[in-house]
Amino acid sequence: MCGIVGYVGEKDSTNILVGGLKKLEYRGYDSAGLAIMTGSKISLTREVGNLSHLEGAIAKDFPHGKLGIGHTRWATHGRPTKENAHPHTDCKGRISMVHNGIIENFIDLKEGLIERGHVFKSETDTEVIPHLIEELYDGDLYEAVRLAIKKLEGSFAIAVICEDHPGEIIIARKDSPLIVGLGSGEYFIASDIPAVLSHTKDIYIIGDHEMAKVTKGAITVTDFEASPIEKEIMKVAWDEKAAERGGFEDFMLKEIFEQPGAIKETLRGKLKASSGISLDDLDLSKKELAGFNKVVILACGTSYHAGLIAKKAIEKWVKIPVEVDISSEFRYSDPFLDNGALVIAITQSGETADTLAGIREARRKGAKVIGVTNVLGSTITREADSSLYTHAGPEIGVAATKTFVCQIAVLFALALYMAEARGALSLDEILSIQAEMEKIPVWVEEILGDKGHVEEVAKKFASCDDFLFLGRGVGLPVALEGALKLKEISYIHAEGYAAGEMKHGPIALIDEGVPVVVVATVSEVYEKTLGNVQEVKARGAEVIAIASKGNDEVKKVVDHVFYVPEASEIISAILGVIPLQLLSYYIAKARGCNVDQPRNLAKSVTVE
Repeated sequence: MCGIVGYVGEKDSTNILVGGLKKLEYRGYDSAGLAIMTGSKISLTREVGNLSHLEGAIAKDFPHGKLGIGHTRWATHGRPTKENAHPHTDCKGRISMVHNGIIENFIDLKEGLIERGHVFKSETDTEVIPHLIEELYDGDLYEAVRLAIKKLEGSFAIAVICEDHPGEIIIARKDSPLIVGLGSGEYFIASDIPAVLSHTKDIYIIGDHEMAKVTKGAITVTDFEASPIEKEIMKVAWDEKAAERGGFEDFMLKEIFEQPGAIKETLRGKLKASSGISLDDLDLSKKELAGFNKVVILACGTSYHAGLIAKKAIEKWVKIPVEVDISSEFRYSDPFLDNGALVIAITQSGETADTLAGIREARRKGAKVIGVTNVLGSTITREADSSLYTHAGPEIGVAATKTFVCQIAVLFALALYMAEARGALSLDEILSIQAEMEKIPVWVEEILGDKGHVEEVAKKFASCDDFLFLGRGVGLPVALEGALKLKEISYIHAEGYAAGEMKHGPIALIDEGVPVVVVATVSEVYEKTLGNVQEVKARGAEVIAIASKGNDEVKKVVDHVFYVPEASEIISAILGVIPLQLLSYYIAKARGCNVDQPRNLAKSVTVE
């Protein structure tokens, strides 16, 4: 959830660390801090709020050095205060460290440390770590860290420095992301790739239960038992500009407009002109895929909505039952799984704690797991039996946009691949659906061309306090995603609901002028959806419809229409969500909200 950075080399570490934190601020922005080694002393500064506050503190004669660590925080234990901000230190202030994750047994550890004379200054779970290291330290920092982390329960990525070892940083990782960028006589440590892209494209992915000693001349990677590990260099394909706004006002708007290219990249090489779907990166054979008797999809938030859309596609095309579960509920529900079940786990970051816990439970019960993620080398890629990547590039805005549509695209490809494996669709049927999928990037560009109309409508409703989103069939998860986007970035109360369920309660919310957004694209239940529109109109609602081009009928019964190209019902899910992303974006902007960093949210939920 938080962002950590580190640097050791011959350059000014302060500026490098602040630059890295700026690239990681989407991971947390409640507070930030730096610990810089100046000679053989650690200089520490911490500030509440976003990075501008930290930069202001640094400008006031803060020392510079060639080694340091930094942190940007999203609060989990303890309020956003200067005392709770990272880096944290031991009793004497000679050991300093930063941490991403949650230490589940910190209360027991803290009570024992206090009994043994340690003095704590914060409310955080993190602070137990430097005190444990202090207690175990006998001159070897690496060994003290190694012994300390063996006492920790939970998740962590940490970076530790010590005044007795002014030229080294010790790092360790369990269940939280951590990478090291390789330079010439220098190393860059970070939670995520964008933080190092301006310096290097060569990185090591630090794996679970791995740690390292990093100096300006070398890095030594081991497991938690001190056994050496040889790492392979990963070449990052993203360029630095991919993580910048590129002339757009916000990352979110940039990423909305990147969707045509992102979908194209995600489907690249998967759609074969005459032979159907190719999934070369899938490690499960067609024979294995044909043998499953049910599919279970695990996900959280926006990824959960992608899973609901995938359920429609898999059941229609593969003709196999599909369950979709919220990851945080799944792991505690004693799910019925065996080796006849295929679990598809969807997580943008590949580090979502609840989803990772779910796949561990699924594999324990004998199920095979396919992970769908946007991050190469993330935890899910190592813990799943196979992985499919959404090649969306880095997504900096906290509210998911391009990663969502890419998840749907790759899940459609998987569904068609399974349909072929099971003989559920003929080759002609697969090629027909595939031909539509190939048009999606062009269709999305066409929808984005209508942004001016969407912005105009958004301004009309920006002052509303409540919204209702309705949909049926595949339109329901589209409506749910539309409501979530509006809630996330504009702080308007919005509900997504099955249109046919409206008479069972939600219709009581309809009043004069209440905006209702209805997903009314071409579908088997279009006529029934139109009937639901009539019901809300009769009660004074103002209705915004998402409709397929050529449908003039809908204009007679609604107040505003956002048209999308006509496509088959399943494929229309991707198209229908684009106007809703724009609507949410422009409403939030009209209300003066920070769309890239909505309050109380962080990009990657790596804790329960």
